[in-house]
Amino acid sequence: MTDRTLYLRNAAILIAGIAVLTASSYAAVPMIPVPVTMQTLAVLLVGAIAGPRMGLAMIVSWLGLAALGAPVLAGGKMGIAAFVGPTAGFLLSFPLAGFLAGIATRTFATGHLSRFAAFIGLHGLILGMGWAWLSTLIGAEAAFMSGVAPFLVGGLIKSALGAAILAAFDKTGRGAA
Repeated sequence: MTDRTLYLRNAAILIAGIAVLTASSYAAVPMIPVPVTMQTLAVLLVGAIAGPRMGLAMIVSWLGLAALGAPVLAGGKMGIAAFVGPTAGFLLSFPLAGFLAGIATRTFATGHLSRFAAFIGLHGLILGMGWAWLSTLIGAEAAFMSGVAPFLVGGLIKSALGAAILAAFDKTGRGAA
């Protein structure tokens, strides 16, 4: 593979990841102060499927586009305001969670149950960072009740779905996870 071909392949993979992340933002159920989206599932899957470095590049690029004004986040949010409002802690957890998903699925989380457990833990990380930031805005108890509790069942479901998707990739032979 030539350098140019490799560059174009990586650019296409990066763009595809950003597209998946953006689409996951628009699959949303509006709630206040934090909407329910498929973003956490997409973040974990791009890290798991693309690997820790490429997954991180996808997530950081997607968030960078949002910061620059592209309407790629839930509800079409964009700009720096998204990174200081109620969802900032969740958004800022995404690069770390995606990176760790890539590491986990390449090291210790190689079976279905271990991937499910890793994804539950990573959802916990995302919710924890989101709660920590939201707590500074509305208080710890209110942040838990509005920014964590409503998302616990969804995190379990998305963790199971993520593990199932990776299992399907394993069966087709197209996934490195």
